[in-house]
Amino acid sequence: MLDPNLYPYRSDLAATKLKGLVESARFVDPIPHQVSAGVAPLRKVPEPDGEQLSQALHGDVIDIYEERGGFGWGQMHSDGYVGWFDMAALSAPVLATTHKVKVLRTYAFSGPSARAAPYFLLSLGAQVSLKGERENGFVAVERAGWIYEAHLSRLAALAEDPVAVAEQFLHAPYQWGGVESLGLDCSGLIQTAFKAAGIHLPRDSYMQREIGQAVVFDQSLQGLKRGDIVCWKGHVALMTDATHILHANGYHMAVAHEPLAAAVDRIGASYGAIVTIRRLEN
Repeated sequence: MLDPNLYPYRSDLAATKLKGLVESARFVDPIPHQVSAGVAPLRKVPEPDGEQLSQALHGDVIDIYEERGGFGWGQMHSDGYVGWFDMAALSAPVLATTHKVKVLRTYAFSGPSARAAPYFLLSLGAQVSLKGERENGFVAVERAGWIYEAHLSRLAALAEDPVAVAEQFLHAPYQWGGVESLGLDCSGLIQTAFKAAGIHLPRDSYMQREIGQAVVFDQSLQGLKRGDIVCWKGHVALMTDATHILHANGYHMAVAHEPLAAAVDRIGASYGAIVTIRRLEN
């Protein structure tokens, strides 16, 4: 059975590309849209207070298969996640992006000045389309206004160390389903950090348990390395060295850095024993 979080199908409607793979009453082609807000929540149901499963950042492309009550049911291009999006946060047609935000967060302003009214925040990894106009160190951006140009890099620019990227989020609030700088969850932190280094990981913790290579470990937890991903059933953490983890978690309600040994028992009380430790070699 195909994972409904990654394949756009329901009993009443499914993507045309899934014909022959799933059963559905109707198959449709998507209409591509693009996030034009600072961030667009991906919700489980088409309701303003529906559970947030993930987020799409400015510039992300979404294939929309159905619109209902101001929401669109669709699939993200970046990681394939499926859910409901507020259509007010999306625009069409899709514009080719040229740059991305390289700092933790920056504002999109109404004009080329730090005194101009801010439209919204853009988080690390948000993608933009430059118009070409420049003034006072700011650059004009399609659907966003003006952004301080030193906070942008070309799409091809990659971080060398995903752990160093993740460490920038230390103390950021915990947010279920979050991938933005103002709040993330455990798997969102890891996905965001590795994406900045050009390594595209799946969204959820149960998906991240399958990536890379398994690291052989025992109760001593010896031999771990910076960048290893420690996986429980329902939680993931990132090793910053041989003995410490960085993770977004509900205990601290923030991104925290702590010794793995000190966290194992506490995390185990909620999630059980460590299921696997994964290592991605560049």
